[in-house]
Formats: sequence, C-alpha cells, structure tokens
Amino acid sequence: MSWHPTHLSPAQREERRLAAARLFRRGVPQAAIARQLGVTPAAVSQWRRAWRRGGARQLRAHPKSGRPSRLSPAAWGRLGRLLERGAVAAGFDTERWTLRRIARVLEREFGVRYHPRYLERPLKRLGFTAHRPGTQARERDEYVIARWPTRDWIALKKRPAGSAAPSSWWTRPATASARAPQRPGRGGAPRRSSAA
Repeated sequence: MSWHPTHLSPAQREERRLAAARLFRRGVPQAAIARQLGVTPAAVSQWRRAWRRGGARQLRAHPKSGRPSRLSPAAWGRLGRLLERGAVAAGFDTERWTLRRIARVLEREFGVRYHPRYLERPLKRLGFTAHRPGTQARERDEYVIARWPTRDWIALKKRPAGSAAPSSWWTRPATASARAPQRPGRGGAPRRSSAA
C-alpha cells in the first residue's frame, strides 16, 4: 500500500491521469489502477473512456475558462494581512468582519469592486471562513443573570419549611397496611343515604 496525499495540485492530478494512461496501454485492470493511484474505480472508468476517445491527449489538463481574477495573488495576500489586523484597524466601529465590510476594504485599498456574495470563495482560499453570530434575546440582562444564583436562588433555598403554601393535593403515605382511598361511585365505600 502506498501513501497518497489528500490534496494534489492541478499538475499532480494531470500526472496521475497520464500514469493511468500508461497503465491502460499495458492492460492493467481498472481495479488495480484505482488501488495503485489511490482513486475510486469510477474515476478510473471515466479516465479510460476519455483515453479511448482521444488517447493521453484527452487526459491532459485543459485551461480553465472564465474571467481572470481582478486581484493578483500578491494583492489577495495583502488583503489577508489587512483582515488579520482587525476591522477596527481598517476603520470600522467593531471587530466584526462582514462581507460588505470586506468589499468596502477591497474598493478602498485596491480600487476593485466585488459584490459581497462573491467574496466567500476567494476568502475561503485565503483560509478565512464564515462564522455566524449566535442569536441572543434583546431583553437579556447579563447583570440580572449573574446575580440570580448568588442572591435570589439562595433566598429561595433558605426559606423556612412552614413558609411554603400547603399543597392542594391530598396525599397519604403508601404502606402495606394502608389501603388507598376509593373514589366515590366506583365500587368504593357505600354511600350514606340522607334519609337515615
């Protein structure tokens, strides 16, 4: 069994696909290729179909389409350092970074406009993740909450036994000799007639 890294660069992934093409030419079974290269049999099957269509040329990396990034890798690195210094250092009232604030910093520092919704993916590549703040009731009073166990709870615990209101439930100790009272009308003790 060989060691396989968990994250490969695009060049390493291309090299792995080309190694599979060499193994296809030698007639190695797909299951053995999957074990040797550390991929699933489904991936090997997909590579084999592409190899049959156009040879190793089909397994080479294709250039990525799409609009190039408006910031260079150096500029993204500088943005990461700005974010690590904190939101207050960037001129905001609180230390909380939001995507809108980051978009404002990008426009102010680099002259580039990004919609806040499209910043999550590049920020994730920089190592920043979104943290949702916990919800808290607006009426929450930390002082009252902190005081309750030390003052009110102790006062409740130290109340004399006789000061509590009596229970509205009639209870009787359950013993082997004591029978539970019967409910009237259900085979219990005979009722007295008012005529007697």
